[in-house]
Amino acid sequence: MPASDRPAFQPISFIPIAHVRSPYATRIDAPHQATVVEGTESGDLAEARIEFIDFIPAEAFRDLAGFDRVWLVFVFDRSEGWKTEVKPPRGGPKRSVLATRSPHRPNSIGLSAVELVAVEDRALRVRGIDLLDGTPILDVKPYVPYADAFPDARAGWIDALDAKQGKHSAPGPRKPRR
Repeated sequence: MPASDRPAFQPISFIPIAHVRSPYATRIDAPHQATVVEGTESGDLAEARIEFIDFIPAEAFRDLAGFDRVWLVFVFDRSEGWKTEVKPPRGGPKRSVLATRSPHRPNSIGLSAVELVAVEDRALRVRGIDLLDGTPILDVKPYVPYADAFPDARAGWIDALDAKQGKHSAPGPRKPRR
């Protein structure tokens, strides 16, 4: 059926192909961005495992060996609804949710590029993760530098924040809400 003939808001469903096993149990434990670890307990990039569910055979991911990075497509499964505007953790005024990386989105889907440390028997070992333990993984894709890296790309309102606060600054984990 052509896209123009499909009803708007037709539900789409997915099943996880894997789950994350990470050191982060709650949102306040995890960094806001995987590579910004200042303020975390160790101050180091966290290692984690992406454990595939039984119906995903090793043949489906074995050829990832040799890639330095992979993209993880995941579900923010602990997100509690969304708003059109959110307050970024680095400060400043509220911003359009789709111009942020907030987990509180219309569709709670996330994307994270992580370092691939090893392809294991039923899992991938990765480093530089900001996902909570148990996070469902919908897909894994290889990071391909010629297609995925745009170092000179502008970053909208974030460029102004970088100029004011320092390049790539980001807060560490937040204190628990009381």
